[in-house]
Amino acid sequence: MENPMAAENSEVIHTKFSPPKLPPEFLQDLKTAARKSGTLRRPRRSDTWVVSVFVIIQIGVFIATMLVNDCWTNSHGDCALAFLGKFSFQPLHENPLLGPSQSKLDEMGALRRAFLTKYHQTWRLFTFPFLHAGLFHLLINLCSVIYVGIHLEQEFGSLRIGIIYTLSAFMGALVAALFVQSTPAVGSSGALYGLLGTLLSELIWNREFRINKVSEKVSLVLIFVCNFILGFLPYVDNFSSIGGFMSGFLLGSVLILSPQLPQVAPSKGGLIDYGVKSYIKLKLKQKLDRPVLRIVSLFLFSLMLAGFLVAVLHGININSYCTWCPYVDCIPSTSWHCKHRETICETMVSNEHMTMTCMDNGNFRIFPFTNISLARVNDLCSLICF
Repeated sequence: MENPMAAENSEVIHTKFSPPKLPPEFLQDLKTAARKSGTLRRPRRSDTWVVSVFVIIQIGVFIATMLVNDCWTNSHGDCALAFLGKFSFQPLHENPLLGPSQSKLDEMGALRRAFLTKYHQTWRLFTFPFLHAGLFHLLINLCSVIYVGIHLEQEFGSLRIGIIYTLSAFMGALVAALFVQSTPAVGSSGALYGLLGTLLSELIWNREFRINKVSEKVSLVLIFVCNFILGFLPYVDNFSSIGGFMSGFLLGSVLILSPQLPQVAPSKGGLIDYGVKSYIKLKLKQKLDRPVLRIVSLFLFSLMLAGFLVAVLHGININSYCTWCPYVDCIPSTSWHCKHRETICETMVSNEHMTMTCMDNGNFRIFPFTNISLARVNDLCSLICF
């Protein structure tokens, strides 16, 4: 039985305990860390103007290329999808990617070895990254750029992704110039592979904080493989992709490497030990900041950029030292060849016909027209001599 006197003399003491107040900058660090780790998602940036601008530019350049090509006029109606008129494409046996002729790619700024070594047209290093070999190349490339680029730009901002995109495109052009041969080459894939290299560096260096690792790795591999396979087709340069990928990985290690601290859950009582968390914060920052990695990556990128630029300006042809290198960019087929050589044709013109004979293999073809440009004659000669 309960003692009424004890109950009368007892006092009920109500206490209210408040957790220690943390500095605002520490709370901000925790919020940032939580966003990075996926426990608290930060709002993605809605403005992705850098990727949008580059996509619009490349679409515009392709439209301009097809207007200049004007297959209906320059090829006398021998076109794929001829009902498109000026925008119709060269026959598939000439360009399997539904695109322009070799001579029109040259006019728009494609790379050939002679343009760099004989005519010293170094301006082509800046037009080369904006050209596509055909409609298939354009669609696959830009869809990949949009998918990867928008994700990266929303995560890390327009400025950093714009720098990576631009420098990777130029690095890809430099690497391609060391391997390019006598057929025109275009390299819009260099910038795309720069973004893929950046994505890989982000997955590696910030792997502790990623929550969708598997899906991101699968996407990276699929886009990489699909676009690299596309590079085995005529006019698409795979070496620009390799150069862009190396550039993107190194620049990503410099610009994208921004480790944050993961969110540490409060204890059961709702208390946060400020001393312990400060210690964790310091140790993780020391471990993850990686200033040496940034410096080394920047040094390697600068060394590559300077080395490739000097090599290109001196006209170095790596294919002279590497017999298998052309097969990185081309798979032999019954429709095209990988051994590039200069072609010579004999042309005979009658009243309404033109006969072209290849001096290398004796193949000839009779065309029902005579009024064509010298550039188009060279295009037809390369087809006959295959």
